[in-house]
Amino acid sequence: MTTPRDLNTLTSWHADWSGLRVAVLGLGVTGFSVADTLAELGAQVMVVAAGADDLRIRMTEVIGAIYVQERSGEDNPHELVEFDPELVVVSPGYHPDHAIVMWAAERNIPIWGDIELAWRVRDKVTTAQWLMVTGTNGKTTTVQLTAAMLAEAGFRVAPCGNIGVPVLDAVRDPQGFDVLVVELSSYQLHWMQGVHPYSAAVLNIADDHLDWHGSFDAYVAAKAKIFENTQVACVYNKADKVTERMVENADVMEGARAIGFDLGAPGKSDFGVVDGILCDRAFLEDRHSTALEITTVRELEEHGLAAPHLVANILAASALARSFGASTEAISSALQSFRVDAHRNEVVARVGNITWIDDSKATNPHAADASLTANQSIVWIVGGLLKGVNIDELVAKHAHRLRAAIIIGVDREPVLSAFERHAPGVTAREVGTDDTSDVMVHAVNLAAEAAHSGDVVLLAPAAASMDQFTDYAERGRLFAQAVQDLVGGEADGESASHT
Repeated sequence: MTTPRDLNTLTSWHADWSGLRVAVLGLGVTGFSVADTLAELGAQVMVVAAGADDLRIRMTEVIGAIYVQERSGEDNPHELVEFDPELVVVSPGYHPDHAIVMWAAERNIPIWGDIELAWRVRDKVTTAQWLMVTGTNGKTTTVQLTAAMLAEAGFRVAPCGNIGVPVLDAVRDPQGFDVLVVELSSYQLHWMQGVHPYSAAVLNIADDHLDWHGSFDAYVAAKAKIFENTQVACVYNKADKVTERMVENADVMEGARAIGFDLGAPGKSDFGVVDGILCDRAFLEDRHSTALEITTVRELEEHGLAAPHLVANILAASALARSFGASTEAISSALQSFRVDAHRNEVVARVGNITWIDDSKATNPHAADASLTANQSIVWIVGGLLKGVNIDELVAKHAHRLRAAIIIGVDREPVLSAFERHAPGVTAREVGTDDTSDVMVHAVNLAAEAAHSGDVVLLAPAAASMDQFTDYAERGRLFAQAVQDLVGGEADGESASHT
């Protein structure tokens, strides 16, 4: 066994990475970006994965890495043991108790995530500052908003991370950037260390991914890591005491400020709303007695951005953008053309005075709560892969606004039980899982039977999608297609608009 390399010397793209033996776990989008980066740096790379598409496996071989498939019943592939890695880089989906991760930990092999690697090699082209965003819900929208605001202000900016573009791809982009807006999942934060963000935001915290982290406290601890070593601004949700405690307990750089946001009147270092005006009372000299106007709720309504959770996202994004030097004028201008992603409170049809809304991106109860709160009389399509999360409180809270519930997914029993206990007067009907290709067709037909004039049929599953669909986007597309097949030419032409 050779003497392991001192990884403390590898803090730059221009350091000597040549010959470093690295095992990369996983070959999804993130895993391939890690392998590709390390190969470009001259490391010896072995990718270990339970499976991957053929093209990505071939590309792994093209870049000079070795691909080893995990085999059922074998804790550690013998090829990995013989490779004797000096470093293991873990893709976000790998649990800490995965056999290979535990094997590496027992052998004292350093374990990184892709964020750690990206931070170390961020100086390949230009050394961009990082604005980082996490939270149970609203991350992607807030990252996109922040990036749009900074771009309008004239900065070279890239949204990346959990949003779909690996941070390593942004770091290696030859055009270079002034700033990266990085969306981070709790999985990525679990493995993150040594990062010094310019500013960071935690939008909200609710039960999610408990099957991965093992407990709510462990989930919160992972999320809280985002504030560590923050240089300028720690943006937190004043309406969520958990995020406030994260800031209070964070070990930040000297001079970093706590910047709160919520839908109420802002304090003298906060962002908030006064008489329908979104205000910055943090980044101005006379914040004790004045505030800067960003936009108004009325203007946001014109662009489909006035739902309470979207206003909160806009305030958080504005705080991040302002911390980096964007003007309020640039922020206001960016909001004029911003639109939220598909499958996020998207109206797919209005017919017979019934509105059909796709919020497939509501993959946990906290996100579904926002959608349910925004509507009054609802036929709710709910269910999927619950990931260990309890749905009882959500059902109890919104029982009064439910016309009916259509329950999909593999975890239907706990959802049915929640309705029996907390909403016995609400008609709840199941869609069986025998033929997953027709799940949405059956769900939409049942919803149409239950809906009355004035109702909203809302797909806000409060659960992950991977039990029956490739992802939440496919779930949303199949819902929209089933609705269009049902209503056909009856729709009034307002489909694909956002609430």
